[in-house]
Amino acid sequence: MIDFPKLEDVNLSPLELEDVDLPLAIKYYVLFSEVDGTTTICISENHLADALGFIAKHTFDYPIVFLDEDSFERLYNKFLELRTDNALGDITNQEEIDEIAVDEDEFSLSDFLRNDSDLLSSEESAPIIKFVNSLFYQAIKRKASDIHIEVHEFKGEIRFRIDGALVKYVDLDRKVMSFVISRIKVISNMDISEKRITQDGRTQVKIAGKVLDIRVSSLPTFYGERIVMRILMESEDIPHMEDLGFEPELIAEFDELLKHSHGIILVTGPTGSGKSTTLHAFLQQVATPEKNIITVEDPVEYKSDNISQVQVNDKVGLTFASGLRSILRQDPDVIMLGEIRDGETATISIQASLTGHLVFSTLHTNNATAAITRMVDMGVERFLISSAILGVLAQRLVRKLCNSCKCEDEVANVYKEEFAIKDDAIIYRSEGCKECNYTGYSGRVAIGELFKMEDNVVELLKDEVDDHEIRTLSIQNGMKTLSSQLVTLVERGVTSMDEAIRVGIKER
Repeated sequence: MIDFPKLEDVNLSPLELEDVDLPLAIKYYVLFSEVDGTTTICISENHLADALGFIAKHTFDYPIVFLDEDSFERLYNKFLELRTDNALGDITNQEEIDEIAVDEDEFSLSDFLRNDSDLLSSEESAPIIKFVNSLFYQAIKRKASDIHIEVHEFKGEIRFRIDGALVKYVDLDRKVMSFVISRIKVISNMDISEKRITQDGRTQVKIAGKVLDIRVSSLPTFYGERIVMRILMESEDIPHMEDLGFEPELIAEFDELLKHSHGIILVTGPTGSGKSTTLHAFLQQVATPEKNIITVEDPVEYKSDNISQVQVNDKVGLTFASGLRSILRQDPDVIMLGEIRDGETATISIQASLTGHLVFSTLHTNNATAAITRMVDMGVERFLISSAILGVLAQRLVRKLCNSCKCEDEVANVYKEEFAIKDDAIIYRSEGCKECNYTGYSGRVAIGELFKMEDNVVELLKDEVDDHEIRTLSIQNGMKTLSSQLVTLVERGVTSMDEAIRVGIKER
Protein backbone atom coordinates (compact mmCIF):
# COMPACT_ATOMS: atom_id res chain seq x y z
CA MET A 1 0.00 0.00 0.00
CA ILE A 2 1.31 3.44 -0.94
CA ASP A 3 2.14 5.35 2.21
CA PHE A 4 0.59 8.80 1.79
CA PRO A 5 -0.55 10.82 4.82
CA LYS A 6 -4.29 10.57 5.48
CA LEU A 7 -6.57 13.42 6.55
CA GLU A 8 -9.95 12.70 8.10
CA ASP A 9 -13.03 14.82 8.78
CA VAL A 10 -11.79 17.95 7.01
CA ASN A 11 -13.69 20.59 5.06
CA LEU A 12 -11.30 21.73 2.31
CA SER A 13 -11.88 24.36 -0.36
CA PRO A 14 -11.13 23.74 -4.06
CA LEU A 15 -7.97 25.28 -5.50
CA GLU A 16 -7.87 26.02 -9.22
CA LEU A 17 -4.34 25.94 -10.70
CA GLU A 18 -3.46 27.61 -14.01
CA ASP A 19 -1.28 24.71 -15.23
CA VAL A 20 -3.88 22.02 -14.55
CA ASP A 21 -6.72 20.97 -16.87
CA LEU A 22 -9.55 21.15 -14.34
CA PRO A 23 -12.16 18.93 -16.11
CA LEU A 24 -9.50 16.28 -16.81
CA ALA A 25 -8.23 16.30 -13.21
CA ILE A 26 -11.80 15.90 -11.91
CA LYS A 27 -12.40 13.07 -14.35
CA TYR A 28 -9.45 11.15 -12.83
CA TYR A 29 -10.35 12.11 -9.24
CA VAL A 30 -7.30 14.32 -8.64
CA LEU A 31 -8.21 17.35 -6.57
CA PHE A 32 -6.17 20.31 -5.34
CA SER A 33 -6.51 22.29 -2.14
CA GLU A 34 -4.51 24.22 0.43
CA VAL A 35 -3.58 22.21 3.53
CA ASP A 36 -1.80 24.19 6.24
CA GLY A 37 -0.95 26.87 3.68
CA THR A 38 0.59 24.41 1.19
CA THR A 39 -0.85 23.49 -2.21
CA THR A 40 -1.67 19.79 -1.90
CA ILE A 41 -2.95 17.00 -4.16
CA CYS A 42 -5.92 15.23 -2.58
CA ILE A 43 -6.87 11.72 -3.69
CA SER A 44 -9.10 8.88 -2.53
CA GLU A 45 -8.17 5.27 -1.92
CA ASN A 46 -11.27 4.20 -3.85
CA HIS A 47 -10.00 5.90 -7.02
CA LEU A 48 -6.29 5.34 -6.47
CA ALA A 49 -5.49 3.77 -9.87
CA ASP A 50 -7.16 6.57 -11.86
CA ALA A 51 -5.51 9.27 -9.75
CA LEU A 52 -1.99 7.83 -9.92
CA GLY A 53 -2.31 7.35 -13.69
CA PHE A 54 -3.15 11.04 -14.09
CA ILE A 55 -0.41 12.19 -11.70
CA ALA A 56 2.21 10.03 -13.47
CA LYS A 57 1.63 11.95 -16.72
CA HIS A 58 2.46 15.26 -15.03
CA THR A 59 5.45 16.65 -13.19
CA PHE A 60 3.65 17.94 -10.13
CA ASP A 61 5.82 19.09 -7.25
CA TYR A 62 3.04 19.03 -4.65
CA PRO A 63 2.64 16.75 -1.62
CA ILE A 64 -0.06 14.07 -1.91
CA VAL A 65 -2.58 13.15 0.82
CA PHE A 66 -5.43 10.66 1.14
CA LEU A 67 -8.80 12.00 2.24
CA ASP A 68 -11.45 9.88 3.92
CA GLU A 69 -14.46 9.21 1.70
CA ASP A 70 -16.75 11.87 3.22
CA SER A 71 -14.12 14.61 3.03
CA PHE A 72 -13.14 13.61 -0.53
CA GLU A 73 -16.75 13.55 -1.73
CA ARG A 74 -17.37 16.98 -0.19
CA LEU A 75 -14.33 18.46 -1.97
CA TYR A 76 -15.19 16.58 -5.19
CA ASN A 77 -18.69 18.11 -5.28
CA LYS A 78 -17.22 21.58 -4.75
CA PHE A 79 -14.96 20.99 -7.78
CA LEU A 80 -17.98 19.91 -9.83
CA GLU A 81 -19.71 23.17 -8.93
CA LEU A 82 -16.55 25.13 -9.77
CA ARG A 83 -16.23 23.42 -13.14
CA THR A 84 -19.89 24.09 -13.93
CA ASP A 85 -19.56 27.71 -12.86
CA ASN A 86 -16.57 28.15 -15.18
CA ALA A 87 -18.42 26.58 -18.09
CA LEU A 88 -21.56 28.60 -17.53
CA GLY A 89 -19.52 31.78 -17.14
CA ASP A 90 -18.65 31.64 -20.83
CA ILE A 91 -22.31 31.71 -21.84
CA THR A 92 -23.41 35.01 -23.38
CA ASN A 93 -26.82 34.17 -24.87
CA GLN A 94 -29.57 31.54 -24.85
CA GLU A 95 -28.49 30.03 -28.19
CA GLU A 96 -25.13 29.10 -26.71
CA ILE A 97 -26.90 27.39 -23.78
CA ASP A 98 -28.74 25.15 -26.20
CA GLU A 99 -25.54 24.24 -28.04
CA ILE A 100 -23.60 23.44 -24.88
CA ALA A 101 -26.44 21.28 -23.61
CA VAL A 102 -25.51 18.51 -26.07
CA ASP A 103 -23.03 17.03 -23.59
CA GLU A 104 -25.13 16.72 -20.42
CA ASP A 105 -22.45 14.87 -18.47
CA GLU A 106 -19.99 17.71 -18.89
CA PHE A 107 -22.22 20.08 -16.90
CA SER A 108 -23.40 17.77 -14.13
CA LEU A 109 -23.23 19.44 -10.73
CA SER A 110 -23.10 16.17 -8.84
CA ASP A 111 -23.87 12.49 -9.24
CA PHE A 112 -27.53 13.40 -8.67
CA LEU A 113 -27.68 15.15 -12.03
CA ARG A 114 -26.33 12.08 -13.81
CA ASN A 115 -28.52 9.50 -12.07
CA ASP A 116 -31.74 11.15 -10.86
CA SER A 117 -34.40 11.83 -13.51
CA ASP A 118 -37.13 12.78 -11.04
CA LEU A 119 -36.70 16.50 -11.62
CA LEU A 120 -35.65 16.26 -15.26
CA SER A 121 -37.97 15.68 -18.20
CA SER A 122 -36.71 14.55 -21.59
CA GLU A 123 -36.70 17.97 -23.18
CA GLU A 124 -35.03 19.71 -20.22
CA SER A 125 -31.33 19.18 -20.70
CA ALA A 126 -29.79 22.66 -20.79
CA PRO A 127 -27.26 23.34 -18.03
CA ILE A 128 -29.24 26.32 -16.67
CA ILE A 129 -32.33 24.14 -16.28
CA LYS A 130 -30.27 21.39 -14.68
CA PHE A 131 -28.65 23.90 -12.35
CA VAL A 132 -32.04 25.23 -11.16
CA ASN A 133 -33.30 21.67 -10.64
CA SER A 134 -30.16 20.85 -8.69
CA LEU A 135 -30.73 23.99 -6.61
CA PHE A 136 -34.12 22.70 -5.47
CA TYR A 137 -32.67 19.26 -4.80
CA GLN A 138 -29.81 20.59 -2.67
CA ALA A 139 -32.17 22.86 -0.72
CA ILE A 140 -34.49 19.96 0.13
CA LYS A 141 -31.54 17.69 0.93
CA ARG A 142 -30.13 20.26 3.36
CA LYS A 143 -33.58 20.90 4.89
CA ALA A 144 -33.61 24.56 3.88
CA SER A 145 -36.77 26.60 4.37
CA ASP A 146 -35.86 29.35 1.88
CA ILE A 147 -33.59 29.89 -1.14
CA HIS A 148 -32.15 33.41 -1.57
CA ILE A 149 -30.80 34.48 -4.98
CA GLU A 150 -29.10 37.88 -4.98
CA VAL A 151 -27.23 39.89 -7.61
CA HIS A 152 -24.35 42.14 -6.53
CA GLU A 153 -22.06 44.44 -8.51
CA PHE A 154 -19.60 41.80 -9.72
CA LYS A 155 -21.27 38.46 -8.99
CA GLY A 156 -24.43 36.63 -8.01
CA GLU A 157 -24.85 34.72 -4.76
CA ILE A 158 -27.17 31.88 -3.71
CA ARG A 159 -27.84 31.18 -0.03
CA PHE A 160 -30.02 28.70 1.84
CA ARG A 161 -31.83 29.42 5.09
CA ILE A 162 -31.14 26.40 7.27
CA ASP A 163 -32.34 26.27 10.87
CA GLY A 164 -33.18 29.96 10.68
CA ALA A 165 -29.73 31.14 9.53
CA LEU A 166 -28.56 31.92 6.00
CA VAL A 167 -25.77 29.69 4.70
CA LYS A 168 -23.87 30.45 1.50
CA TYR A 169 -24.30 27.83 -1.22
CA VAL A 170 -22.51 29.12 -4.33
CA ASP A 171 -21.34 32.25 -6.20
CA LEU A 172 -22.12 32.66 -9.89
CA ASP A 173 -21.21 35.06 -12.67
CA ARG A 174 -23.74 37.90 -13.02
CA LYS A 175 -24.61 36.93 -16.60
CA VAL A 176 -25.26 33.35 -15.54
CA MET A 177 -27.38 34.51 -12.61
CA SER A 178 -29.68 36.43 -14.96
CA PHE A 179 -30.37 33.15 -16.82
CA VAL A 180 -31.03 31.35 -13.53
CA ILE A 181 -33.50 34.06 -12.45
CA SER A 182 -35.24 33.97 -15.84
CA ARG A 183 -35.62 30.19 -15.60
CA ILE A 184 -37.17 30.47 -12.13
CA LYS A 185 -39.58 33.18 -13.33
CA VAL A 186 -40.63 31.01 -16.28
CA ILE A 187 -41.52 27.98 -14.16
CA SER A 188 -43.29 30.25 -11.62
CA ASN A 189 -45.56 31.86 -14.26
CA MET A 190 -44.00 35.29 -13.78
CA ASP A 191 -43.34 37.91 -16.48
CA ILE A 192 -39.67 37.53 -17.42
CA SER A 193 -39.71 40.77 -19.44
CA GLU A 194 -40.78 42.85 -16.42
CA LYS A 195 -37.87 43.63 -14.13
CA ARG A 196 -38.96 46.98 -12.71
CA ILE A 197 -41.70 45.87 -10.29
CA THR A 198 -42.13 43.18 -7.65
CA GLN A 199 -43.76 39.92 -8.68
CA ASP A 200 -45.09 36.86 -6.89
CA GLY A 201 -45.46 33.35 -8.26
CA ARG A 202 -45.60 29.68 -7.38
CA THR A 203 -44.14 26.50 -8.80
CA GLN A 204 -43.95 22.83 -7.93
CA VAL A 205 -41.03 20.42 -7.91
CA LYS A 206 -41.12 16.66 -7.66
CA ILE A 207 -38.37 15.01 -5.65
CA ALA A 208 -38.32 11.31 -4.79
CA GLY A 209 -41.96 10.99 -5.83
CA LYS A 210 -43.03 13.84 -3.54
CA VAL A 211 -44.48 17.08 -4.92
CA LEU A 212 -43.50 20.27 -3.08
CA ASP A 213 -44.94 23.76 -3.55
CA ILE A 214 -42.47 26.64 -3.89
CA ARG A 215 -43.58 30.24 -3.29
CA VAL A 216 -41.49 32.70 -5.34
CA SER A 217 -41.03 36.44 -4.79
CA SER A 218 -38.97 38.80 -6.96
CA LEU A 219 -37.74 42.25 -5.99
CA PRO A 220 -35.94 44.77 -8.25
CA THR A 221 -32.70 45.99 -6.64
CA PHE A 222 -29.96 48.36 -7.78
CA TYR A 223 -27.84 45.64 -9.45
CA GLY A 224 -30.65 43.41 -10.67
CA GLU A 225 -33.53 41.27 -9.51
CA ARG A 226 -33.46 39.41 -6.23
CA ILE A 227 -35.43 36.16 -5.83
CA VAL A 228 -36.54 34.49 -2.60
CA MET A 229 -38.21 31.08 -2.72
CA ARG A 230 -40.09 29.65 0.27
CA ILE A 231 -40.43 25.88 0.37
CA LEU A 232 -43.97 25.07 1.55
CA MET A 233 -44.75 21.90 3.48
CA GLU A 234 -47.28 19.10 3.02
CA SER A 235 -49.81 17.98 5.65
CA GLU A 236 -47.74 14.91 6.54
CA ASP A 237 -44.91 17.26 7.54
CA ILE A 238 -46.99 19.04 10.18
CA PRO A 239 -45.46 18.10 13.54
CA HIS A 240 -47.51 17.05 16.55
CA MET A 241 -47.50 19.21 19.65
CA GLU A 242 -44.95 16.95 21.34
CA ASP A 243 -42.57 17.28 18.37
CA LEU A 244 -42.38 21.08 18.46
CA GLY A 245 -39.83 21.07 21.28
CA PHE A 246 -41.80 22.99 23.90
CA GLU A 247 -41.48 22.08 27.57
CA PRO A 248 -43.99 19.39 28.72
CA GLU A 249 -45.54 21.84 31.22
CA LEU A 250 -46.25 24.30 28.42
CA ILE A 251 -47.80 21.58 26.23
CA ALA A 252 -50.09 20.62 29.12
CA GLU A 253 -51.24 24.25 29.33
CA PHE A 254 -51.87 24.28 25.54
CA ASP A 255 -54.03 21.17 25.93
CA GLU A 256 -56.22 22.91 28.51
CA LEU A 257 -56.70 25.96 26.26
CA LEU A 258 -57.55 23.81 23.23
CA LYS A 259 -60.42 22.16 25.11
CA HIS A 260 -62.43 25.41 24.98
CA SER A 261 -65.21 25.56 22.41
CA HIS A 262 -64.90 29.31 21.80
CA GLY A 263 -62.44 32.13 22.30
CA ILE A 264 -59.21 33.37 20.68
CA ILE A 265 -55.75 31.84 20.98
CA LEU A 266 -52.97 34.01 19.53
CA VAL A 267 -49.40 33.11 18.58
CA THR A 268 -46.89 35.95 18.35
CA GLY A 269 -43.29 36.28 17.26
CA PRO A 270 -41.09 37.60 14.45
CA THR A 271 -41.03 36.18 10.92
CA GLY A 272 -39.54 32.69 10.87
CA SER A 273 -40.28 31.89 14.50
CA GLY A 274 -42.55 28.95 13.67
CA LYS A 275 -45.96 30.60 14.25
CA SER A 276 -47.68 28.94 11.28
CA THR A 277 -46.31 25.52 12.22
CA THR A 278 -47.63 25.89 15.77
CA LEU A 279 -51.06 27.03 14.55
CA HIS A 280 -51.34 24.02 12.24
CA ALA A 281 -50.26 21.74 15.08
CA PHE A 282 -53.12 23.24 17.12
CA LEU A 283 -55.53 22.61 14.24
CA GLN A 284 -54.47 18.99 13.86
CA GLN A 285 -55.00 18.45 17.58
CA VAL A 286 -58.57 19.82 17.59
CA ALA A 287 -59.52 18.35 14.21
CA THR A 288 -62.20 15.65 14.41
CA PRO A 289 -64.79 14.44 11.85
CA GLU A 290 -67.48 16.31 13.83
CA LYS A 291 -65.84 19.72 13.41
CA ASN A 292 -65.88 22.10 10.46
CA ILE A 293 -62.46 23.81 10.32
CA ILE A 294 -61.76 26.65 7.87
CA THR A 295 -58.62 28.77 7.50
CA VAL A 296 -57.79 32.05 5.74
CA GLU A 297 -54.05 32.17 4.98
CA ASP A 298 -51.52 34.19 3.01
CA PRO A 299 -50.06 31.99 1.70
CA VAL A 300 -51.34 28.48 2.39
CA GLU A 301 -48.10 27.08 3.81
CA TYR A 302 -49.28 23.61 4.83
CA LYS A 303 -51.68 21.75 2.59
CA SER A 304 -53.95 19.76 4.89
CA ASP A 305 -56.52 17.13 3.94
CA ASN A 306 -58.94 17.49 6.86
CA ILE A 307 -59.49 21.27 6.84
CA SER A 308 -60.77 23.79 4.27
CA GLN A 309 -58.15 26.40 3.38
CA VAL A 310 -58.73 29.78 1.73
CA GLN A 311 -55.91 31.67 0.01
CA VAL A 312 -55.91 35.46 0.42
CA ASN A 313 -55.97 37.30 -2.92
CA ASP A 314 -55.81 41.09 -2.59
CA LYS A 315 -56.12 41.57 -6.36
CA VAL A 316 -59.72 40.33 -6.33
CA GLY A 317 -60.60 41.80 -2.93
CA LEU A 318 -60.24 38.58 -0.92
CA THR A 319 -58.55 39.95 2.20
CA PHE A 320 -58.32 38.51 5.70
CA ALA A 321 -61.33 40.61 6.76
CA SER A 322 -63.55 39.75 3.77
CA GLY A 323 -62.48 36.10 3.89
CA LEU A 324 -63.32 35.93 7.60
CA ARG A 325 -66.77 37.44 7.00
CA SER A 326 -67.43 34.87 4.29
CA ILE A 327 -66.36 31.80 6.26
CA LEU A 328 -68.55 32.84 9.20
CA ARG A 329 -71.46 32.03 6.88
CA GLN A 330 -70.00 28.55 6.28
CA ASP A 331 -70.99 27.28 9.75
CA PRO A 332 -67.43 26.79 11.07
CA ASP A 333 -66.53 25.37 14.47
CA VAL A 334 -62.85 26.37 14.33
CA ILE A 335 -61.36 29.28 12.38
CA MET A 336 -57.70 29.98 11.72
CA LEU A 337 -56.57 33.40 10.45
CA GLY A 338 -53.06 33.62 9.10
CA GLU A 339 -52.55 37.05 10.67
CA ILE A 340 -54.50 39.87 12.33
CA ARG A 341 -53.18 42.86 10.41
CA ASP A 342 -55.68 45.63 11.11
CA GLY A 343 -58.49 46.77 13.36
CA GLU A 344 -61.22 45.46 11.08
CA THR A 345 -59.83 41.91 11.14
CA ALA A 346 -59.25 42.13 14.90
CA THR A 347 -62.84 43.26 15.55
CA ILE A 348 -64.38 40.53 13.39
CA SER A 349 -62.14 37.93 15.08
CA ILE A 350 -63.30 39.06 18.52
CA GLN A 351 -66.94 38.96 17.42
CA ALA A 352 -66.48 35.47 15.94
CA SER A 353 -64.99 34.16 19.19
CA LEU A 354 -67.82 35.66 21.24
CA THR A 355 -70.45 34.01 19.04
CA GLY A 356 -69.25 30.49 19.71
CA HIS A 357 -66.21 29.94 17.50
CA LEU A 358 -62.68 28.88 18.45
CA VAL A 359 -60.32 31.26 16.64
CA PHE A 360 -56.56 30.87 16.10
CA SER A 361 -54.41 33.66 14.67
CA THR A 362 -51.02 35.40 14.82
CA LEU A 363 -49.77 38.87 15.71
CA HIS A 364 -46.37 40.50 15.28
CA THR A 365 -45.33 41.43 18.83
CA ASN A 366 -42.12 40.83 20.76
CA ASN A 367 -43.73 39.09 23.72
CA ALA A 368 -47.02 37.53 24.77
CA THR A 369 -48.44 40.34 26.92
CA ALA A 370 -47.76 42.98 24.24
CA ALA A 371 -50.56 41.37 22.20
CA ILE A 372 -53.11 43.00 24.52
CA THR A 373 -51.84 46.54 24.00
CA ARG A 374 -51.48 45.82 20.28
CA MET A 375 -55.17 44.89 20.07
CA VAL A 376 -56.07 48.03 22.03
CA ASP A 377 -54.02 50.10 19.54
CA MET A 378 -56.07 48.51 16.75
CA GLY A 379 -59.21 49.92 18.32
CA VAL A 380 -60.61 46.88 20.14
CA GLU A 381 -62.28 47.61 23.49
CA ARG A 382 -60.52 46.24 26.59
CA PHE A 383 -63.63 44.48 27.91
CA LEU A 384 -64.00 42.64 24.59
CA ILE A 385 -60.35 41.57 24.68
CA SER A 386 -60.64 40.19 28.23
CA SER A 387 -63.83 38.34 27.30
CA ALA A 388 -62.53 36.81 24.06
CA ILE A 389 -58.82 36.00 24.50
CA LEU A 390 -58.01 32.66 26.11
CA GLY A 391 -54.25 32.88 25.84
CA VAL A 392 -51.31 34.29 23.89
CA LEU A 393 -48.20 32.28 23.06
CA ALA A 394 -44.99 34.15 22.18
CA GLN A 395 -42.47 31.78 20.65
CA ARG A 396 -38.98 31.60 19.19
CA LEU A 397 -36.92 28.91 17.48
CA VAL A 398 -33.47 28.36 18.97
CA ARG A 399 -30.69 26.48 17.19
CA LYS A 400 -29.31 23.54 19.14
CA LEU A 401 -25.56 22.99 19.39
CA CYS A 402 -24.19 19.96 17.56
CA ASN A 403 -23.39 17.38 20.24
CA SER A 404 -20.50 16.00 18.17
CA CYS A 405 -18.41 19.17 18.12
CA LYS A 406 -19.61 21.67 20.72
CA CYS A 407 -16.84 22.84 23.06
CA GLU A 408 -16.57 24.87 26.23
CA ASP A 409 -16.79 28.64 25.77
CA GLU A 410 -14.35 30.36 28.10
CA VAL A 411 -15.13 33.86 26.77
CA ALA A 412 -18.85 33.55 27.56
CA ASN A 413 -18.15 33.17 31.29
CA VAL A 414 -17.99 36.97 31.58
CA TYR A 415 -21.70 37.09 30.69
CA LYS A 416 -22.81 34.88 33.58
CA GLU A 417 -23.50 37.71 35.99
CA GLU A 418 -25.13 39.92 33.36
CA PHE A 419 -27.65 37.25 32.33
CA ALA A 420 -28.07 35.61 35.76
CA ILE A 421 -26.51 32.32 34.69
CA LYS A 422 -25.49 29.91 37.43
CA ASP A 423 -21.81 30.12 38.39
CA ASP A 424 -21.33 26.35 38.12
CA ALA A 425 -22.94 26.15 34.66
CA ILE A 426 -20.67 25.20 31.75
CA ILE A 427 -21.33 27.33 28.67
CA TYR A 428 -20.66 25.80 25.26
CA ARG A 429 -20.00 27.36 21.87
CA SER A 430 -20.38 26.14 18.28
CA GLU A 431 -17.38 24.63 16.50
CA GLY A 432 -18.42 22.81 13.30
CA CYS A 433 -17.90 19.28 11.98
CA LYS A 434 -19.16 17.01 9.20
CA GLU A 435 -22.16 15.93 11.32
CA CYS A 436 -23.58 19.46 11.32
CA ASN A 437 -22.24 20.46 7.88
CA TYR A 438 -19.70 22.70 9.64
CA THR A 439 -22.34 25.09 11.00
CA GLY A 440 -21.90 24.12 14.67
CA TYR A 441 -25.65 23.64 15.07
CA SER A 442 -28.02 20.75 14.41
CA GLY A 443 -31.78 21.25 14.52
CA ARG A 444 -33.87 23.74 16.46
CA VAL A 445 -35.99 23.73 19.59
CA ALA A 446 -39.06 25.89 20.22
CA ILE A 447 -39.43 27.97 23.35
CA GLY A 448 -42.51 29.93 24.34
CA GLU A 449 -44.06 32.10 27.01
CA LEU A 450 -47.79 31.53 27.49
CA PHE A 451 -49.89 34.42 28.77
CA LYS A 452 -53.28 33.25 30.04
CA MET A 453 -56.27 35.47 30.75
CA GLU A 454 -56.47 34.88 34.50
CA ASP A 455 -59.16 36.52 36.65
CA ASN A 456 -56.77 39.09 38.15
CA VAL A 457 -55.64 40.08 34.64
CA VAL A 458 -59.28 40.59 33.62
CA GLU A 459 -59.73 42.88 36.63
CA LEU A 460 -56.57 44.79 35.70
CA LEU A 461 -57.80 45.37 32.13
CA LYS A 462 -60.86 47.26 33.40
CA ASP A 463 -58.58 50.28 33.88
CA GLU A 464 -55.99 52.00 31.70
CA VAL A 465 -52.87 49.82 32.01
CA ASP A 466 -49.66 49.47 30.06
CA ASP A 467 -47.80 46.37 28.89
CA HIS A 468 -45.34 46.47 31.80
CA GLU A 469 -48.12 46.15 34.41
CA ILE A 470 -49.75 43.25 32.55
CA ARG A 471 -46.41 41.51 32.18
CA THR A 472 -45.48 41.92 35.84
CA LEU A 473 -48.80 40.43 36.95
CA SER A 474 -48.50 37.54 34.46
CA ILE A 475 -45.03 36.64 35.77
CA GLN A 476 -46.47 36.65 39.28
CA ASN A 477 -49.13 34.25 37.98
CA GLY A 478 -46.37 31.85 36.94
CA MET A 479 -45.64 32.75 33.32
CA LYS A 480 -42.12 31.68 32.28
CA THR A 481 -40.54 34.34 30.09
CA LEU A 482 -38.63 33.69 26.88
CA SER A 483 -35.43 35.11 28.38
CA SER A 484 -35.59 32.77 31.40
CA GLN A 485 -35.99 29.78 29.07
CA LEU A 486 -33.01 30.91 27.00
CA VAL A 487 -30.93 31.07 30.18
CA THR A 488 -32.03 27.50 30.98
CA LEU A 489 -31.01 26.28 27.50
CA VAL A 490 -27.58 27.90 27.87
CA GLU A 491 -27.11 26.39 31.34
CA ARG A 492 -28.03 22.93 30.03
CA GLY A 493 -25.57 23.22 27.15
CA VAL A 494 -28.37 22.94 24.58
CA THR A 495 -27.45 26.19 22.85
CA SER A 496 -24.65 28.75 22.85
CA MET A 497 -24.50 32.21 24.35
CA ASP A 498 -24.17 33.70 20.84
CA GLU A 499 -27.42 32.03 19.77
CA ALA A 500 -29.22 33.09 22.96
CA ILE A 501 -28.20 36.72 22.36
CA ARG A 502 -29.30 36.47 18.72
CA VAL A 503 -32.73 35.18 19.70
CA GLY A 504 -33.12 37.73 22.52
CA ILE A 505 -31.90 36.65 25.94
CA LYS A 506 -32.08 40.25 27.13
CA GLU A 507 -35.58 41.66 27.45
CA ARG A 508 -36.35 45.23 26.47
